[in-house]
Amino acid sequence: MQATSQIEAVHATASGGAAGRLRASGVGALAVLLWAALALFTTLSGHVPPFQLIALAFAIGGLIGLPRALRGGRPTGGASWRRLPAGAWVLGIGGLFGYHFCYFLALRHAPAVQAGLIAYLWPLLIVLFSALLPGERLRWWHAAGALLGLGGTFLLVTGGQGVRFQGQFALGYAAAGVCAVVWSAYSVANRRYPEVPTDAVAFFCLATAGLAALCHLCFEHTVWPHGWQWLAVLALGLGPVGGAFYAWDHGTKHGDLRLLGTLSYFAPLLSTALLVLAGRAAASWATAAACALITGGALLASTDALRAARRR
Repeated sequence: MQATSQIEAVHATASGGAAGRLRASGVGALAVLLWAALALFTTLSGHVPPFQLIALAFAIGGLIGLPRALRGGRPTGGASWRRLPAGAWVLGIGGLFGYHFCYFLALRHAPAVQAGLIAYLWPLLIVLFSALLPGERLRWWHAAGALLGLGGTFLLVTGGQGVRFQGQFALGYAAAGVCAVVWSAYSVANRRYPEVPTDAVAFFCLATAGLAALCHLCFEHTVWPHGWQWLAVLALGLGPVGGAFYAWDHGTKHGDLRLLGTLSYFAPLLSTALLVLAGRAAASWATAAACALITGGALLASTDALRAARRR
């Protein structure tokens, strides 16, 4: 009887762990949904320069989490925001600011289509890098699902047309590649700090806002939003450029990184769908094909989660 009870307890713990991992993946997927609104809200914000817009949005994103962070958050494993490891500060600020700095540098020195395609290698890199973590195994369906998502994104960004990479844009291509490595490395390395509360993201956002403001003063001319454009800036800070990073932090620390990496390819697809619904883009056969590829890739990559659900 005692042995049976112990076995049942082990199964219950494993089931709870799997359920918790799936819930955390769902929270991380919320960030992907929020990122889908990035293009729409950016177009509605007027002609605010990129670094200025990033500074405003991250300031809002940091302020929404600041009250909870100042109360000390919810310490886990004996650590709180007052005792954040130095590595967590470097990772958080380096990931948030480093990604956006490299992305805008890429756009300055390379065509947007090519730069965007290279930068969007980060979901595939997350899937591959996750295999380096203890206890994680990369199965063929994880890599295949991510590759299908990448193919769908290629169709979506290029509209089904070919794309040429030219030598004079090498600096921009390199910056886009660094951009992809920075965000994927941040997302995977975040798993090393499960004890750091998600509330700490507020401080990383505010630091990123300060660095973006400095870049704005160095490289751009100030253009303030006016009228309804301020609502778009507010929406960016509450959603894709601010609030989304709280959800992503929780998902990457406690969820399934391979599944999150593949689901990330839904962001450009949903973004295009929102632009079409808003009348700012036209639907095409490439959009439909991209939808099929990305959805198929997500289903393939979620094989583990689907099997676990059937077992439960």
